[in-house]
Amino acid sequence: MKWNLGVFFGGASVEHEVSVISALQAIANMKGDTYEIHGIYITKDGRFFTGEGVKDIKNYKDIPALLQNSTQVTLVKDGGQVKLVELRPKRFRKPLEQVIDFAFPIVHGTNCEDGSLQGYFEVLGLPYAGCDVVSSAVGMDKVLFKQVMQQNGLPVVDGVAFYAREFAVSPDAIIEKIEALGYPVIVKPANLGSSVGIAKADNRAALIEKINLAASFAPKLLVEKAVTELREINCSVVGDAANCKASVCEEPVMSDEILSYSDKYQRGSGKSKSSGMASLDRIIPAPISEEKRDEICTLSCKVFKALGCNGVVRIDYLMDTDDNDKVYVNEINTIPGSLAFYLWEAAGVKYPDLLEEIIACGRKRQREKEQLMFTYDTNILEGGSFGAKGSKK
Repeated sequence: MKWNLGVFFGGASVEHEVSVISALQAIANMKGDTYEIHGIYITKDGRFFTGEGVKDIKNYKDIPALLQNSTQVTLVKDGGQVKLVELRPKRFRKPLEQVIDFAFPIVHGTNCEDGSLQGYFEVLGLPYAGCDVVSSAVGMDKVLFKQVMQQNGLPVVDGVAFYAREFAVSPDAIIEKIEALGYPVIVKPANLGSSVGIAKADNRAALIEKINLAASFAPKLLVEKAVTELREINCSVVGDAANCKASVCEEPVMSDEILSYSDKYQRGSGKSKSSGMASLDRIIPAPISEEKRDEICTLSCKVFKALGCNGVVRIDYLMDTDDNDKVYVNEINTIPGSLAFYLWEAAGVKYPDLLEEIIACGRKRQREKEQLMFTYDTNILEGGSFGAKGSKK
């Protein structure tokens, strides 16, 4: 008997469209031998829609029409099951009520990839693929991620973290700390992906301008010392904290000093924009030494385990060619664009097999979780009345 897999995508994120591309790529490559696939599209204002139409990329050219021809749903916990339930059932027709046994979130960016959606699944008790709430949240927050890397003795570039409101109140004090790093610097919103809001500053005037730009995307910011003689190298990891493996490495081709959103999703040797991260100009495998490749692959598994990741991730590195090709951990993508399938295909793993491994890791985590105790079979409220702070009167 087949079980039901819900693929969740879209969401209130600047990477909404990228999520749609990644998810529909994955759906097209899922084997579905033992499960039924249900696409659940999350609009930018947080509504859930399902139906056959949400699985066709052509329909996203006219989203109002797509929504008109789809069914708005919500998730409901009903006994031991989680169901997709039609929100506004029509008369004279049986309303949609579909059990979802397992969720596969393929979302990118804030309000989605940052643990928000994963937390929703946790509350419902719905098993899901990929990183959990903690690893997702830390992976999305560049400041927390850097701190975890430092605590684990993993190499990161020097930086200064602060809140936009702090800069508005005391800009000179923060600028002094940043300038101690030395120009040029890279200004980043702390919790966005796809290079959104990231810019280089070579002087104080540019620094202030770029900080204001980044502050329009996120309340917390990170400014890092720029690696001027830079090569960017990326590597993917799949598995769980107990058993993981690294892919081949890639070197993205940048049109500027920073790999931009346009580089990632709007370029690519004439390839379709609907190819997502797969359309990026890149060199696979990266033209680096065998020793450097082994170093990055080993480092990638350490990063993966330090965060307690699950499923597939992509880790981005900065290589300083002016310092003997020293490697720094830059950031992690806990749900990478296109699920980094292109790195695994280069390693001999077909995309459908990669998806099956991601699903298997999520189901394994659920089996392990079911062995843990989360509640006591007792009710202290039966014992009498209690004061405002819980003390018994």
